[in-house]
Amino acid sequence: MSDLIRPAATTNSATTMATILQDRYGAQPEDVLRIGQRPVPAVGTGEVLVRVEASSVDRGTWHIMSGLPYPVRLAGFGLRQPKAANPGRNLAGTVAAVGAGVTGFAPGDEVYGSGTATFAEYALARPARLARKPVGLSFAQAAVVPISGLTALQAVRDNGRVRSGQRVLITGAAGGAGTFAVQLAKAFGAEVTAVASTAKLDAVRGIGADHVIDYTCQDFLGDGRRYDVIIDIAGNRGLSDLRRALTPQGRLVIAGGETSGKLLGGTDRQLRAQLLSPFVSQKLGTFIASENADGLEDLSELIGSGKVAPVLDHTYPLADTAAAVRHLLDGRTIGKLAVSVAA
Repeated sequence: MSDLIRPAATTNSATTMATILQDRYGAQPEDVLRIGQRPVPAVGTGEVLVRVEASSVDRGTWHIMSGLPYPVRLAGFGLRQPKAANPGRNLAGTVAAVGAGVTGFAPGDEVYGSGTATFAEYALARPARLARKPVGLSFAQAAVVPISGLTALQAVRDNGRVRSGQRVLITGAAGGAGTFAVQLAKAFGAEVTAVASTAKLDAVRGIGADHVIDYTCQDFLGDGRRYDVIIDIAGNRGLSDLRRALTPQGRLVIAGGETSGKLLGGTDRQLRAQLLSPFVSQKLGTFIASENADGLEDLSELIGSGKVAPVLDHTYPLADTAAAVRHLLDGRTIGKLAVSVAA
């Protein structure tokens, strides 16, 4: 366990809780994340208090933690310092209490979804962002689904409009959203080509990719194949390259891709795609993922049918949340990383 973050004792009265704390922005998790105690949040009107069993880490965790690029701060996460106690957003756990006006959930229900400051023993969430936990998944497995799974679902189904028989290329296929995207595209009947690094090729084959491309020694433009849909999650290729790999009527969905720029962080590529799209035969675009219960229910159905399964790389204890974020930043993750909150 890291010396930088130490577990705090919990109380039997459940008036205080163990939680990760962050009071300033910073790019290095070891510098800004620490474990401590805070009062259990009071549940308000239209809110659900969840006893968190597990949370998870994704690229958005780093953005909220670092406050970069700067539009993240304008999106409501705090201009000068973080507004929430910690950057956790995903959760799986048990409903502890419901506020006035909440229907559909009751204490004791096992749920998953997104909330606020979820690297903690208790967290608040809105009912519109929660669903019943899929039967058969552990809390850690369920916790890695919400944001990455919803991003992939909206990229593949809603924006890519992937259908049976299409050729689909997915970059960043071994990551959190990527592993869901590969499985979803296969579930919708596509022929999937997955782009990943050498060490991760077997993993993407194992979740159903028909073809794999090792980006360390191959170029997806090199074989002359053209794709009906490209789901670009890795984001390290230019817009012109991606267009060359598309069929004349193909669809490009940019679901990721970042630079170190503090102002736009790589989102300029998304903006250029949207501006160009009306003037070309191809459909080029991006989207902001929506955290919603309907999408979670759809994912639960796909998981229940066996068509989709979360890829869980490793589970860290709550006290080692900073180490989990470091693992993500080091680029070694296949699928997702969970944070176990339960003792």
